[in-house]
Amino acid sequence: MTSVYLEGLDGCTRCERLVAFMAQLAPSKGRVRTDYQNAPVNGFGDLQARICLVGLAPGAHGANRTGRPFTGDGAGDFMYPLLRQAGFSNQSEVVSADDGLELHDLYITNAVKCLPPENRPNADEFTECRPYLEAELQVLKNLRVIIALGHGAHNSLLRLFQSQGLIKRMSDVPFGHANSFLLPNDLWLVDCYHTSRYNVQTGRMNDRMFLDLLEQVKSLVQGKNG
Repeated sequence: MTSVYLEGLDGCTRCERLVAFMAQLAPSKGRVRTDYQNAPVNGFGDLQARICLVGLAPGAHGANRTGRPFTGDGAGDFMYPLLRQAGFSNQSEVVSADDGLELHDLYITNAVKCLPPENRPNADEFTECRPYLEAELQVLKNLRVIIALGHGAHNSLLRLFQSQGLIKRMSDVPFGHANSFLLPNDLWLVDCYHTSRYNVQTGRMNDRMFLDLLEQVKSLVQGKNG
């Protein structure tokens, strides 16, 4: 899979809290520290994609370990089989960065590239990482739809759009599952509940909801917004 080159991301230490947290993270399930990337996680996917899915941040024992978004954690275990069913990937089982996964018409990344404590980046960390997200989106020349996976990703994207003069007030674009908003540059923002294990277990997110949202996104990409 291909990643957007983000100057300064490798070895980035802008956020001291995140650097310190990764340095003391205890491995899980009999693993050792050398099994973990414990560093910024770049996005990946199809650089010709019309769709970009933006999550919150790497999972502690998923992307933070494997070095690829939503790889090796519960959110990815839920998401990737459905992405394959919808035609966006070539395989359902996703376990490591070299497992042969290919994405079609889709690029996946996170609003914050490093693991935050309790999966909660603070405002400064969102701000420090937003230039990397902006750079990724600018490289995706065919981009038509951005999926904001969860409220955190939604808000970070809105702050980016606000800085670009595309929206005036964040309150004009409220978060809600399957909400869609057309920006003045003809880019669609579509919200999605996060595919976290907690949301799946509590029923906030299920297979049908995610597949329906992917069909909605396909329609927007094809210019069907009715």
